[in-house]
Amino acid sequence: MKEDFFKYQAQTTLHPLEVEISHAKGSYIYSTDGKKHLDFVAGVSACTLGHQHPRVVTAIKEQLDKYLHVMVYGEYVQKPAVDFCKLLAQQLPPSLNKTYLVNSGTEAIEGALKLAKRATGRTQLISCVNAYHGNTQGSMSILGNEERKRAFRPLLPNVGFITFNKEADLEQITHQTAAVVLETIQGSAGFITPENGYLSKVRKRCDEVGALLILDEIQPGFGRTGKLFGFQNYDVVPDILVMGKGMGGGMPVGAFTAHEKLMDLLTNDPKCGHITTFGGHPVIAAASLATLQELLETDLMEQTLVKEQLFRKLLKHPLITEIHGKGLMLAPMTPSEEITNQVILKCKDKGLVLFWLMFEGKAIRITPPLTISEEEIKEGCAILIEALNEIQEEFC
Repeated sequence: MKEDFFKYQAQTTLHPLEVEISHAKGSYIYSTDGKKHLDFVAGVSACTLGHQHPRVVTAIKEQLDKYLHVMVYGEYVQKPAVDFCKLLAQQLPPSLNKTYLVNSGTEAIEGALKLAKRATGRTQLISCVNAYHGNTQGSMSILGNEERKRAFRPLLPNVGFITFNKEADLEQITHQTAAVVLETIQGSAGFITPENGYLSKVRKRCDEVGALLILDEIQPGFGRTGKLFGFQNYDVVPDILVMGKGMGGGMPVGAFTAHEKLMDLLTNDPKCGHITTFGGHPVIAAASLATLQELLETDLMEQTLVKEQLFRKLLKHPLITEIHGKGLMLAPMTPSEEITNQVILKCKDKGLVLFWLMFEGKAIRITPPLTISEEEIKEGCAILIEALNEIQEEFC
């Protein structure tokens, strides 16, 4: 199988992790050699409720027996999608009351950018240095790392970049700006959280110049920071909310939400201002609804902050310089990229799944399922500390 993997399936790097998957359950992934791997990554923040969560699996199976895809998005009334969008709106501020369902986070970003241009009649977009919003052409245009996008130019013109948490840069947001696009917590940059009311200050500046504020919640969203969405921790409301990853319980999905007056602009002049064949797919919408219901009907979101403190208590080591992030979106930092690489690879061999962050080589990604138990956290942290001890001995 591994040989065919390299021969027939396109790769994203020269050195993938190459674990051959047998099955997954709860907080564990099982490989074909019979080994189990404790998952501290959750499909890069996608498997909010762990692997094969009974509520999600049941919802998928029940919908499979009714119907799959029946019509291009937005034409037929399909209960799973309607129920999800209604329940979501009930959890959000009144200005975020209509949702467009799509297939991925990057498509949601594309839709949000188009909506901002349509609403304002402006073309300038402002993003952040080391921002990551996806890999399609529009999303890549607001990616804040030139090395990653140089080979794919030309991209969208009239895009500017500010530094996250740098208040002086807000003057770059002007009456020519259609939208400012920010991750509520910068992901690939190292799980950087907003400081000193930064998001509120961006909100104020957008209001002053008539620009829209788009918040990318593709990673923080769906309970990972103790609230349903990260922005709910920071006393700010975006004009357009973008989500994906964790909303589908492991299924491919994305969405963007805005006020109905904004969202209705995509229906005319021109009609079909944004269109997708498989957006709102009934099986995926059913999985998303089940995931949202589980989060709202349990204490998983509140427990996220308790589990964060357990991680911070257990992950004390001379080679951990600090821990970035909030809730179960954590990034222990080591002194060097080399150490981080060794930690992740050693832990892989010891049965613990960790991963990298795109623009911060010293960071170790820890984004486990919200369902992870305290015992599993202790188990994984012990493996991580063991790996760090071995590396410390090697360096000494």
